[in-house]
Amino acid sequence: MEATNKFKILLILATILCSGSAFAQDVPAFGIKAGVNISNIYDTKGEDLSDEYKVGFAGGAFLSIPLGTVVGLQPEVMYSKKGYRGSGFITTVGYKYTRTFDYLDVPILLQIKPSENITLVAGPFFSWLLHKRVEIKDGSISVEQQTQIKNSNIRKNTFGVTGGLDVILHPVVLSGRVGFDLRDNNGDGTSTDPRFKNTWFQATVGVVF
Repeated sequence: MEATNKFKILLILATILCSGSAFAQDVPAFGIKAGVNISNIYDTKGEDLSDEYKVGFAGGAFLSIPLGTVVGLQPEVMYSKKGYRGSGFITTVGYKYTRTFDYLDVPILLQIKPSENITLVAGPFFSWLLHKRVEIKDGSISVEQQTQIKNSNIRKNTFGVTGGLDVILHPVVLSGRVGFDLRDNNGDGTSTDPRFKNTWFQATVGVVF
């Protein structure tokens, strides 16, 4: 009889623990993550733009909001370095350069959870340009021409689409994303830059609290 009672107590405790675990998966979870962007540009309209990618930092925070056992929402706030390496001409003088753009990205992602450890995400994002930098790598263009290139007026905000997956190994989250701007850089028509849109692959490692 005593052994039977102990078994019943253990069964009750196991049920409570399992219920608690299931409940924990149905509540919002906050996390932070950091990694790299491998960025480039597409939909270009200009002279001699190269296809060389640029590597930059990406990091921020996210909130997982379950809407059921399979579907959820995941808003994120990410500091994201993007850019590209290219070349151009002023009159007949050629030059090479690297452009770096620091953005604050805010993706609003739909979650689809085919399993406990895999979450597929996709949705729109909105970006605000925090800072831009141009490094002239090669060429004999004048200081005035370099200043004109560096002070080019480009769009300060944009939007696009992004998607990927999260691999969840509690409390660690491995994330991969691909993103594309849907608006080009030339916001008001006064930019001297060639027209382009940003695209990137992002890989991060995070922790869920």
